[in-house]
Amino acid sequence: MARLRMMRAPQKYVQGKDSLFKFHEEMKDLGNKFLFVCSRSGYKMCHDKIEKSFEGTEDIRQYEIFGGVSSVGEIERMRKIVRENRLNVVVGVGGGSAIDTAKATAHYEKLPVVIIPTVVATDAPCTGLSVIYNDDETFNSYLFYPKNPEAVIVDSDVIAKSPVKFLVAGMGDALGTYFEARACQRTDAPSLEFGGITRSAMALCKLCYETLKEYGAAAKHACENQVVTPALDAIIEANVYLSGVGADNGGLAVAHSFYNGLTALGGHSAPHGNCVAYGTLVQLILEGAPKAEFKEVQDFCREVGLPVTLEEIGVTTKEQVKVIAEHACVEGESIHNMVADVTADQLYDAILAADSLGKEVLGK
Repeated sequence: MARLRMMRAPQKYVQGKDSLFKFHEEMKDLGNKFLFVCSRSGYKMCHDKIEKSFEGTEDIRQYEIFGGVSSVGEIERMRKIVRENRLNVVVGVGGGSAIDTAKATAHYEKLPVVIIPTVVATDAPCTGLSVIYNDDETFNSYLFYPKNPEAVIVDSDVIAKSPVKFLVAGMGDALGTYFEARACQRTDAPSLEFGGITRSAMALCKLCYETLKEYGAAAKHACENQVVTPALDAIIEANVYLSGVGADNGGLAVAHSFYNGLTALGGHSAPHGNCVAYGTLVQLILEGAPKAEFKEVQDFCREVGLPVTLEEIGVTTKEQVKVIAEHACVEGESIHNMVADVTADQLYDAILAADSLGKEVLGK
């Protein structure tokens, strides 16, 4: 039987400068007793604006600074707070871990969840899944939810004031979206929602890539100067919505498998998005992409400060490349969504080929 095509997204997406002043107005239909699961910086950056939005209302707000990792114990602690205070909406404020903790808490307590990202380093805010860790910070599981968040609200001013490296990493994560979805479409591989890929999803993925090329460099300049411009707003939408909804409904391939293989080295410090960007170059080599397309992606990476060589993501030996290639090709990895299944040997060669082409353009 043919795979059913599916499409999922947050029910509401709100973005703009000082949008948090409208938090209550936009979210009041979800409930009246809010738990805010905040990172330290998230609390600092958003608390006053959120409080201002509640002026003149009787609604209850409880702010909790979470422990820093979306761990089993931390989720249990937040669930207890929800039950004891009879709260009816969970809000995640911060980066990926605060967001994942809030999503899991809401899921288990059967409550709506609102996401307020304070950085746009990954496409986590819009997706219907969390990465859960054990209390000792080792990986536990991916938690897939039956739905996406009820709402996502992004204050562009908060993003403009966050470190530019996060914006760049987010562009790297978003860069993989179109090319990975395209690979899945070719093989009728499932999306992250385990459905077939709709035309709508592919259109979002393509728009994501086009937006990155058009506005990426200008958005980086805006963030460096802590100003909100149309270019920055375009890239925030690409990093958060187009990439998140695109990946959810489009699927993954080599770029994310490359990242997962890299984590096997242990202790690597390059951001997720930077590794996905390099993995996208590797995927284009495996696909035998036209020279012009490879150069276009490579030029984009250089323009915004994403890596084009292994050294830039902290990989310095062929032994390390071997480990990455082997771990990226284990059973169940998204690399197997490619037209011709990829072996560890083929991946090893492609990783080194991308590095050689990167060194050539950097004149190394």
